[in-house]
Amino acid sequence: MSLTADPPACTVPAAGGTSTHKLVNGGADKLIFKIKSSNNNEYRITPVFGFIDPSGTKDINITRTAGAPKEDKLVIHFANAPADATDAQAAFAAVTPAGTVTIPMSATA
Repeated sequence: MSLTADPPACTVPAAGGTSTHKLVNGGADKLIFKIKSSNNNEYRITPVFGFIDPSGTKDINITRTAGAPKEDKLVIHFANAPADATDAQAAFAAVTPAGTVTIPMSATA
């Protein structure tokens, strides 16, 4: 089971902007994920919960609203998805995360 992010870091203007990243499932099992941010006031992440098929990818969008330049991070918690799961948010509550991926975020002036 492995999950990677491409690109592995996010740089956006402090005045606001969007960055798209691809989560890549390098394993043979379907994964479930939840994304947490160190700054929910200035960043919006979509989707927050989701599934990634075996050897598949999922695009995530990181949108920053205007604010002071600073360093933040996203932490993506992931685990093998339950076989019968259809609602990622509900199913994630029932699993124990097996790993994390961290995306450093930098807002520049």
